[in-house]
Amino acid sequence: MTGCATAQRRDLASALGAGLAVRLHPAEFQSGVHRFMAMRLFTYIDLLYQDLIRSRQLGRPRRLPSVLPIVLYNGRRRWTAPTDLEALIEPGPAGLAAYRPQTRYLLIDEGAYADAELASMRNLVAALFRLENSRGPEAVREVLAALADWLAAPEQEELRHSFLIWLREGFLKARLPSVAFPELNNLEEARIMLTERVVDWTQQWKQEGRQEGRQEGRQEGRQEGLYSERRLLLRQIRRRFGETVAAQSAPALERIEQLTVFEDLGEELFDCADETAWLARLRSVADEEERH
Repeated sequence: MTGCATAQRRDLASALGAGLAVRLHPAEFQSGVHRFMAMRLFTYIDLLYQDLIRSRQLGRPRRLPSVLPIVLYNGRRRWTAPTDLEALIEPGPAGLAAYRPQTRYLLIDEGAYADAELASMRNLVAALFRLENSRGPEAVREVLAALADWLAAPEQEELRHSFLIWLREGFLKARLPSVAFPELNNLEEARIMLTERVVDWTQQWKQEGRQEGRQEGRQEGRQEGLYSERRLLLRQIRRRFGETVAAQSAPALERIEQLTVFEDLGEELFDCADETAWLARLRSVADEEERH
């Protein structure tokens, strides 16, 4: 198990508390499409349940809690990965369909909401989505003006402060990493700052957006390439050693994230004398991948 998965398990277990329902989030917002997200969440839920059983936190009547898996996606392209684990599994005999593992997650794709629809909603989630979807300083200034009005009440001071920190550290610096931003004391200051420097930033904002789009395109293409290489190698394994060995190979193949490794394994597959030698070699390569 990776350190990331171990940390995720601890975070989820501590977040359970005494409630009956758990909202399960990925470790971070998704900015790229991950085809096997349903499988990843299936693993997270399994780890959570194991921790609850091991630590005896089930209470009475010793039932596992309901879990709502959520994926919050803020990439430019639309999310195309299956939201149901069943769609990632090869169809088997009809009589076995009821026994396939099942996990479905709730997808919140920020870019799927039209700006006009979000603008009509007077809430912070809609405002955050509008900021994430914005294409330039003008759109950001419009949202900040609305937020300054919504969060004007004295009891909203803590929320205003938290939002300003996110705006400066999490949003503006991510959009314009080469710009030195001053400390922001209120939302009106942020709006005025954007107004004063809008001409200077517009070109840089567009350039950053183009670079981000290219990076996302490369990442999505890489994931699709990995998926294709895994399927190709699995077909080759199936033809060489049969279905059982292919099924035993699948978990190790999921741990490999380098296209060149799949190419090397494709050649080594036919050099291995038998399935035992192949499985030993594959697991050794997968272990080496995870160490790097």
